[in-house]
Amino acid sequence: MNVTLQTQRLLLRPAQVGDAEPIARYLNDFDVAGNLARVPFPYHLGDARAWLRTRRPNLPTEDTNFSIELPGHGLVGHVGFHLGGQGPIIGYWLGKPFWGQGIMTEAVAACLGWFFDASPAPVIYSGVFHFNVASLAIQTKLGFTEIGRSTLLCLARGAEVEHIDTQLTRSVWKARNT
Repeated sequence: MNVTLQTQRLLLRPAQVGDAEPIARYLNDFDVAGNLARVPFPYHLGDARAWLRTRRPNLPTEDTNFSIELPGHGLVGHVGFHLGGQGPIIGYWLGKPFWGQGIMTEAVAACLGWFFDASPAPVIYSGVFHFNVASLAIQTKLGFTEIGRSTLLCLARGAEVEHIDTQLTRSVWKARNT
């Protein structure tokens, strides 16, 4: 889908070829990449360009991605959906210079609102590596609940890492936003 969302501070838009440099710059930071399962480290400009070639306007809701654009700064992060074994999963990252400003909570909330309006999915899954307290706080604030623990390969760390598995049901989301 080719969707653009606007929040109070952010523009959430489809990824563009011109996003490759900021994507590579922010993901080539171990403090960012080390919190993500599917991102290698080091992360190169070629990695960003290869990923951008996978983005198409006709992808289903469960494979839609949003680049987070902050006026005056350009691309600062990303929110994306993909299908997992249990159903749709939401993932996200934010460039380190922008941590602690509420940007990711604002972006994820907008993307979840869009997702539950655009998809019939009764639940969306996510999770965090056990040490990622800030990301877990975002999910808790938005209504996600812990449903278990697992291990997940972290490409940047080259190891299986303890993972806190979370989910957000449509009913919890809708009750929170009524």
